[in-house]
Amino acid sequence: MEASGGEPAFTWRDTATGQLCFCDCSAESPAGRRSLCYDREALDARKEHKPAGSATEQAAAMGIELLTEEQYRRLQQGGEFDLKTPSWIRTPDAVRVLGGALFCDRRYGQVFVYHNGALSYYAARGFRGLLRV
Repeated sequence: MEASGGEPAFTWRDTATGQLCFCDCSAESPAGRRSLCYDREALDARKEHKPAGSATEQAAAMGIELLTEEQYRRLQQGGEFDLKTPSWIRTPDAVRVLGGALFCDRRYGQVFVYHNGALSYYAARGFRGLLRV
């Protein structure tokens, strides 16, 4: 997580499993994890201008998970993150099957959840990870 700019830190204990949860606490979406579409299906669907990879695949390769909306909001209770760069979050199957994917950021003192096509990617959008120990 640190190698890609994530600044992992202990953020909470999962009361259901007892596991310690570490999240990326860098001020912005980690620089080494930006310009990615959401998943492999989206990457394969792009006909041109393909990004270097996908958020879900990169997270899996690192042994971490994308944050859920609930986890993202919980992280934001401990600080103000993603004031300039949004982060992909784990997208429910009902949204993904229709071609969409979700991302979040903090603007105007609020946490917002947005949608976009899963195959989209932007230089500023990355993803934050969760590591359970």
